[in-house]
Amino acid sequence: MTTTTASPVPLTGPSSAGRKPAAVWEPAADVTVRGTVLLLPGRGEHAGVYGRFGRRLAFDGYRVVVPAVPAAGSAPLDGVDLVGPVAEARETAPPGTPVVLAGSDTGALLALAAARQSGPDGLLLVGLPTTVAAPGTPDTADEWTDELGARTSCPAHRGLLAADPDFRPGALAEDVPADLARAAEDAAAAGPSDGVPVLVVHGSADPVSPPATARRFAGQLAADLVLVADGRHDALNDAAHRSVAAAVVQWLERLRGGPDLPAQIVTTDAGGRTPHPRAPEGNPA
Repeated sequence: MTTTTASPVPLTGPSSAGRKPAAVWEPAADVTVRGTVLLLPGRGEHAGVYGRFGRRLAFDGYRVVVPAVPAAGSAPLDGVDLVGPVAEARETAPPGTPVVLAGSDTGALLALAAARQSGPDGLLLVGLPTTVAAPGTPDTADEWTDELGARTSCPAHRGLLAADPDFRPGALAEDVPADLARAAEDAAAAGPSDGVPVLVVHGSADPVSPPATARRFAGQLAADLVLVADGRHDALNDAAHRSVAAAVVQWLERLRGGPDLPAQIVTTDAGGRTPHPRAPEGNPA
């Protein structure tokens, strides 16, 4: 399989739970698979929303899979099996490559809550939400515009969501399910799971969940924290999506290389000069 298609490519074989993943982005045939990321979407989202992120990581050798499990909060926690998808990913991955459980919004809470039982090699938690719902629902055009603005400042992604019949507007106004919030909070309070590395990514201008939420979870989990300048809630699909994907790949490379790698593989030395100001990333697509 290649990563040049515009939409996710379904797997041909059944999962360990008898279900095909909702989507998978594979590295090209001549690219060594360096690891697997199991990604759980958040409120209102579906697998196809993450095509851009999946293609980017697949280009760098990381397989991205959206498992066919109920959306976070749509079913009781004991009815969501992540043990099977993690086990299958480990069975089918090249030996020695990491399997990471990732999620955005409530998907991040689900990944955190399920980590001890499912046993991934790492956790990627993006846009961790508070337990307080965002006010209002998009009953009017202005409210829908507000939701798009809360999710992302990327024009291309706003257009994708606005035209997507499978995306569910108004989901960010829904309460985070109490059982999911409680399970995630309990997992964070218990601290790092058997030394599993954790990366927390959060927008510094997230109007849905303040950066303080990310800092609190990161502190409890002894996690690396990436704050995205002027970033909104959907950090993987925001204007700085290329920079965020690069930060995720760098973290994955450290995870793959083991604990002896330096905290920063690549560092920048301005040589006494003023660093170049942050510039737009160009074509937002």
